[in-house]
Amino acid sequence: MILIIEDEHALASALAAVARRMGRTSVLCATGARGLEEAAAGSFALAVLDIGLPDVSGLIVLERLRALHPALPVIIITAHGNLENSMAAKQFGAAAYLVKPLDLPEVEQTFAEVLSAIPAPPAASDEPISLMVGAAPAMQRCFVEIAHACSSEAPLLISGPTGTGKTRTARVIHANSARRAGPFVTLHCSALPEPLLEAELFGHEKGAFTGALLARTGHVERAEGGTLFLDEIGDISPAVQARLLRVVEEKTFTRIGGREDLRVDLRLITSTNKSLRDEVRAGRFREDLYYRLHVLEISLPPLSERKSDLPALAAFLLGAISPDRSLHLSPAAIEVFQRHHWPGNVRELRNALEHAAAVAGGPVILPHHLPRDLRDPASPAPSLSGDLDSALAAWLGEKVDAGLNYRQIHDELEAMALRHLLARYGGKPTVLARELQMNRVTLRRRRQAILRDDLPQ
Repeated sequence: MILIIEDEHALASALAAVARRMGRTSVLCATGARGLEEAAAGSFALAVLDIGLPDVSGLIVLERLRALHPALPVIIITAHGNLENSMAAKQFGAAAYLVKPLDLPEVEQTFAEVLSAIPAPPAASDEPISLMVGAAPAMQRCFVEIAHACSSEAPLLISGPTGTGKTRTARVIHANSARRAGPFVTLHCSALPEPLLEAELFGHEKGAFTGALLARTGHVERAEGGTLFLDEIGDISPAVQARLLRVVEEKTFTRIGGREDLRVDLRLITSTNKSLRDEVRAGRFREDLYYRLHVLEISLPPLSERKSDLPALAAFLLGAISPDRSLHLSPAAIEVFQRHHWPGNVRELRNALEHAAAVAGGPVILPHHLPRDLRDPASPAPSLSGDLDSALAAWLGEKVDAGLNYRQIHDELEAMALRHLLARYGGKPTVLARELQMNRVTLRRRRQAILRDDLPQ
């Protein structure tokens, strides 16, 4: 029997229908109090719980359910995903976390997975959750992925444009993982030439090369028991890739100039602002290392795709920039922010707010306090349509020169469009088909074709 605690009658009925298709009966409760009464009186194989209940927070209900039935698997659903909710759900032992609007086939699959293998609830962290701000749909998906990454030891790849917060995300995951008591060691790979990067990663013995007067411990060795975060992993050379693959697969490495194999216990998190799949196709990145690094993946969206988060992000950053001042944006300043394209993402936003905090004399940030390139109408935001038109013309020229016919060009262009759209909708074809009014059978066939051609054979 499945306990469904959900105040939206239509959704509760849909969840009950999913349970019936699986041969399960269900009990529907519209309030947290009623759900706890049913949980105390009955025996359930699974509970489905909405966070936004009319009488009490679903997280409080989850905590009380855990006290009543420590082994009862609970699936959390919410209309407003955020990192704190995701982490709290994980820490109280939620088996899964789903964000509305729900994809019912995905719900049924989640029910089946949870019922077939009930995971042990993870230990709660004593560390405070590092705040990450956002309510946009793209960020809700990321919060769910971050919560999964916190409860795993698998290698993780964080992708996204420069300035979207990849390093901060890695720190949040480390601070809320089982390795939080260990070191968090970070290295920016693109900032170092190959010989120096190799020495920084793996360390070296005395006399290994000119200037190596003493033996030195590398970042891999220093991350023992903790997390090694390699930023911009797509920029490392093939030689370093080969040595890193050994660390990932065998948990062993050798210092430069050394002969002894050293074992290391660490969790590897990497980040990139490139498409590693494209790097694999171009022969610049090892395919075997790519598969080992992205067992889990979090794709952070650019700020231009989550402008609804700008007021909350700005308020949070202003609190960090000037903790002794009660600074806030005026409505006119928020309008300026909403018009800007933000090519530098959250990093650019922080720089703009630091400028404004230094210039503003009072508590309110006005448009004239902002950097000139944000408020000057003579400096409009980059034209995406113009850039796309130029890029498309160049791309079509290359394809025509290569001898492709119209059908081949059309198929390749459609495949690129579908890859981006699938990423936008969290990799869920059913959601993509519903939102863009596509035929599901056609989409499924085209997606299978894309997957067949996605990587070199």
